[in-house]
Amino acid sequence: MSNGGRPLGDRRVALITGAGGLLGNAFCQALYTEYDIVAVHRERTPGVPTQYEWFIDPFDPQAELPENRSQVYLIRADLNEKGEVERVIDLALARFGTVDLLINNAAHMTWHGHGVVDGDAALDDFDNHFRTNVGVPLRLATRLAQKSWLHDRDQNRARNRNIVNVSSLAGTGVYPGGQALYGSSKAALNHLTRHMAVEFKEFGVRANAIAPNSFPAIVPIEKVLLSILELDRGRMTGGVYAIDADPPLATTPTPELATTPPPN
Repeated sequence: MSNGGRPLGDRRVALITGAGGLLGNAFCQALYTEYDIVAVHRERTPGVPTQYEWFIDPFDPQAELPENRSQVYLIRADLNEKGEVERVIDLALARFGTVDLLINNAAHMTWHGHGVVDGDAALDDFDNHFRTNVGVPLRLATRLAQKSWLHDRDQNRARNRNIVNVSSLAGTGVYPGGQALYGSSKAALNHLTRHMAVEFKEFGVRANAIAPNSFPAIVPIEKVLLSILELDRGRMTGGVYAIDADPPLATTPTPELATTPPPN
């Protein structure tokens, strides 16, 4: 199977959701020459060459630019709509043959002023938070496993395939400002990650989550990117790793968050 003329295996294949957001855009811009990226977005698109857009030298429009050899594969989708997760997985596998790194980055976040008793706003927004922040990552990981990973244990281990769920520090404690639903959905994602690590270990796929503080206001976005790279290149699984403005490093778990030992 080929990818734009390159045989599968030259580079790792990363599928990232929320590709038009701050972190998704930063990931694509920083790493599109290192990974084959499937960038899933809803409205905004990352500022990188794609199958629809490419760089042109205004002084030599016919020149072949090296940046265009690493086009990101863009997929527009509303992952909450029925069948869209399956369509995304099918397109990614048709394009690249596999996915080595799944980054569940798309999120719904709304603060509810005075909390859950302030009218019906929080009640009405419950499904949006849990469907996007928990249901979509679960469905993506499950469908990818069923369609590709489940019966490919040797290659899963050889290529160090893994999932990184982008959670939040809001899922590790109680923060003010009406974050009850957002924080609760991220706490659920944290625990889901631990369960994924146990189940996916059976066929050689790792699962971890990062829980950054607000970025880039408090945590530099580069630090969040580095944490994803550390997890992709490492062997840890079952961890939820807090990322704050000061050390410790991103891959040092907070004491209150249990982790599963890495696979042997």
